[in-house]
Amino acid sequence: MRIISGSHRSKQIIPDKSFTARPTTDFAKENLFNVLNNYMDFEGCSVLDLFSGTGSISYEFASRGASKIIAVELNYKHFAFIKHTAQQLGFKNMQVYKNDAFLACRKLRGTAFDIVFADPPYRLENIREIPAAIFDNGLLAEGGIAIIEHPAFIDFSAHPRFSEHREYGSVNFSLFR
Repeated sequence: MRIISGSHRSKQIIPDKSFTARPTTDFAKENLFNVLNNYMDFEGCSVLDLFSGTGSISYEFASRGASKIIAVELNYKHFAFIKHTAQQLGFKNMQVYKNDAFLACRKLRGTAFDIVFADPPYRLENIREIPAAIFDNGLLAEGGIAIIEHPAFIDFSAHPRFSEHREYGSVNFSLFR
């Protein structure tokens, strides 16, 4: 896994082999960021990264100049890895919390982010509730974008804030506005 662009471009991030997180592939991440680049300037934006896993998405936003990044990860080993890696890379604008993503959404209620990214485990029982956790808690700023990475069998297109679906290999993203 590597950082695609920005101040830390091409930096390799190598988690321990025992990691259970499924990081977003570099191919899918690069394509997603190309799309997002057309919608907004990352410089100075605020980002909430739910189900952070390896922290790959958070590092990408930090490298591209986001001013505030909150990464939320429940697994202690993954949380510790993200926190350590962010410190190693000098990302002072990144905060890492060990918490359940749904609880974090409630705790952050009313804190608006320019970008909310969620990459839950594909077998998460309540994966379809993620848009509600974001929007019911007022986590998306006016003009912001929420992105959910999900398996192909999940369809968010009926959600009133759904904007578009992107597919890159086996990786699916639904974007909400």
